[in-house]
Amino acid sequence: MTYGMLIDLSKCIGCRGCQVACKQWNDLPAEETSVGPDFTNPQKRSAYTWTTIDFITAEVNGRTVATFTKSGCMHCLEPACESVCIVGAIQRQDNGAVTIDHDKCIGCRYCQLACPFGVPKYEYDQVVPRMRKCTLCYDRIVEGMEPACAATCPSGAILFGEREELLKLARQRIAEGGGRYIDHVYGEHEAGGTAVLYISPVPLDLTALNTDVTTESVPGFTWKAMRQLPVLVGSVAALSLGLMAYSRRRAQLEALAKGGGEQ
Repeated sequence: MTYGMLIDLSKCIGCRGCQVACKQWNDLPAEETSVGPDFTNPQKRSAYTWTTIDFITAEVNGRTVATFTKSGCMHCLEPACESVCIVGAIQRQDNGAVTIDHDKCIGCRYCQLACPFGVPKYEYDQVVPRMRKCTLCYDRIVEGMEPACAATCPSGAILFGEREELLKLARQRIAEGGGRYIDHVYGEHEAGGTAVLYISPVPLDLTALNTDVTTESVPGFTWKAMRQLPVLVGSVAALSLGLMAYSRRRAQLEALAKGGGEQ
């Protein structure tokens, strides 16, 4: 059973309660932040800030509209991050959560490069850095609780449940909204489908959502590159061994020549 979240951007009031709840539940340290020109704070996610609220102000039909977008891991149905993880540290759980086993993670950052949503973040300040991101509160879900952000949201903008039921609800709200929403459920097909879904009252390019992401399964693309890795690594290794052998032989010849000259 795949769980997920439906985020209704028409209901988000930008209170940042989800940011605070995420920090508290996951015991994430505070960071020094700054307010951007659009009042977004913090301005970007990090290894210790997994959820952000992006403020965007734009003109829609001649009037100024402010939109707030809760941004975090999309928990893809076919995660690109999982497909490129060379140590198997990233796994999509049966309940839909995409998690990172930090005991296995080597901080190679392949997942950061592969993710179409730019989600995994690197612990730059650690001696042994790892990749970190939202876990969909996997530990809460297995105990029968909803994610901390959904439990905290005071306006009902974040709803937790089975993905298929959330899709039905999203389509129902769009159909019965009288034009309140654009006719698109973001995450239904993006990146092959995600567990986190969005509906919006404004065009998606006026939100913080990535509107350029493919609707195809991303691992199909990443595997084309990753399957070349063994060949590449083997070629580099062979070249390195060849250069080492050449350098060693050259040093031996130079030593012999120098020794013969001294005689």
